[in-house]
Amino acid sequence: MRPTLALVALAAALLAAPASAQQAARPVPYPVFTPPAWDAAVAAGTRTSSGEPGPNYWTNTASYTLRATLDPDAATLTGEGTIEYHNASPDTLAFIVLKLRQNLHRDDAMRNRRVYLTGGVTISRLAVGGQEAALADPAADVAPGQYEIDGTILTVIPPAPVPPGGDVTIDLGWSFQIPPAGPLAVRMGQDGQVFYLGYWYPQIAVYDDVNGWDTTPYLGLGEHYMGYADYDLTLDVPADYLVWSTGELQNPESVLTASARERLAQAMATDEIVHVVTPEEREAGGVTAPGTNGRLQWHYTTENVRDVAFTASRHTVWDATRAMVDRDGNGSRETAVLINSLYRPGVVAWDRSAEFARFSIEHLSELVGYPYPWSHMTAVEGIISGGMEYPMMTLIGGARTPRSLFGVTYHEIGHMWFPMIVGSFETAFTWMDEGLTSYNTNEGAAAFYDGSSELRPQAEAWARRSQAHYFLAGTGYAVEPMRHNDRYPVTEGPPINPAGAARGVASYSTPAVMLHALEGIVGRERFMQAYHEYARRWAFKHPQPYDFFNTMEDVLGEDLDWLWTPNFFDTWTTDHAVAGVETGRGAVAVRVGDLGRAPFPATVVVTYEDGTTQSQTVPVETWLGGAREATLSFPGGAVSRVEVDPGGYIPDVDPTNNVWPTPAPEEEDGTN
Repeated sequence: MRPTLALVALAAALLAAPASAQQAARPVPYPVFTPPAWDAAVAAGTRTSSGEPGPNYWTNTASYTLRATLDPDAATLTGEGTIEYHNASPDTLAFIVLKLRQNLHRDDAMRNRRVYLTGGVTISRLAVGGQEAALADPAADVAPGQYEIDGTILTVIPPAPVPPGGDVTIDLGWSFQIPPAGPLAVRMGQDGQVFYLGYWYPQIAVYDDVNGWDTTPYLGLGEHYMGYADYDLTLDVPADYLVWSTGELQNPESVLTASARERLAQAMATDEIVHVVTPEEREAGGVTAPGTNGRLQWHYTTENVRDVAFTASRHTVWDATRAMVDRDGNGSRETAVLINSLYRPGVVAWDRSAEFARFSIEHLSELVGYPYPWSHMTAVEGIISGGMEYPMMTLIGGARTPRSLFGVTYHEIGHMWFPMIVGSFETAFTWMDEGLTSYNTNEGAAAFYDGSSELRPQAEAWARRSQAHYFLAGTGYAVEPMRHNDRYPVTEGPPINPAGAARGVASYSTPAVMLHALEGIVGRERFMQAYHEYARRWAFKHPQPYDFFNTMEDVLGEDLDWLWTPNFFDTWTTDHAVAGVETGRGAVAVRVGDLGRAPFPATVVVTYEDGTTQSQTVPVETWLGGAREATLSFPGGAVSRVEVDPGGYIPDVDPTNNVWPTPAPEEEDGTN
């Protein structure tokens, strides 16, 4: 984000060119302009222009002690808990903000998607600093010791402000009806057989160094911005219900049978899939300890995670294995991570779920350059039509082939890094979560199926037909990735709807395609060095887009505003072309046209009739200087083929003009 290259190049070109050439000059992207709030954070020393957290960087933290009682027959959850909140900021906090995400299901809540109406959350108790807080009169201002609820936002004013370095204790009691599964299910719920509880407790909102309190309401489409905390959970459920949660199970002897514990130990010592609970055992019943009065209390604890979720079912079987990761940084995978898969017997493809999850943990640990830090990864079948991630947990539903189950499993587990480890503000900047994870998912598919005829060859992982970016690019329906998630077009209609697809394309596919293009430009080794550094710098912190942009530029040593501005802040497109090929006088002249708006370097490969090749690149500075065409001179000889971007990295909206001579339609392989 060095705001000099593009402007200096354009100014020089315009000063040197005649008026007619100036009129024909291509548009040049602006540099990235940072917002005042981010600039203020740099001035305060919490962030830096190089992309590293500043010397004064801080995050507020919390400790939750929670107890949840599940009533499957009534489909209700009743909870109580205590939150110890620590103010590490330099600010005095006059009020505290909590998120009540189940209030999305109230009939009077704002929403940008349809949901089942279940009444939302009932708050039975709220105390701050040991003093009971009362619900404020809607017609009056909120006073100290009172709270108000506005949709999914609860704001409480403590009896005294919380000073810098101070702590405050909040005690809560609550309950809600668990939403049903079905076409309107939103990332969690129950179908009478599988219960998956996400966003089930009042959670302290993020207070950060850029924007202060995050008071963004939960409207349904956008996901969440969450702070890091420690959790101590007690989950009270009927006996014979298998339970898994974010965190480490503290009382396996009290809730699991001896055979289940023995098989778990076996799973941690082998690369094979171990059937911890089989269909036959599930049919016979008695897969957990008997409990007291027909109920069991499962106790989980964990540290430094941004959320907790849990599942409970008396219908699922249980597969387990291990993934091996390199936490010591010595190049060998020596640390075992427990892999769990919970699914109903006979569900298609789920007998491979543990295999897919194991590969995902191992591959992502190396791809992102940050080894998986937790004790287990658990995949749960059911409830929803897609997939949804939570720390150490993912929920995946819908009819699946092995191919689609692998893709969704890898993608959802990919979210353990973005945003679970690298805690971006995904409501406002969804691409930082979904775009990076989509890049990783394509890389994972390429690696998993490399050299295999099963389902998809490696070459198709980045094929144009696999990237939704090209569905909207240049159509006028595309929307920029740097748009708040709740401000994308929302439409009802057929599954393939250009306006309705804008959010998914901008948040998932377009950023992934642009990162792949950057990898092709700078080379995989340099790209991965920068990518790994971003994960390392911002692990368990809260980066903004400018921190990502600056880190990539800092490590690569290049000004990339020409990439960020037209492709993340706007919807410009690229269209390179072979404008002409001329031979003679011992040389081959290749004219390269730049017909689009978004500039990219243009690599040209000339293939001679004897099979030899020559390669040259039109640097991006040529286009930033305003040129629409550039000529490259190659050694003379009989030429059989000239191609722009043969590696297929540049997001060219019209690859048909990238090859000379123009190939017949059947020669196009669509793998640009």
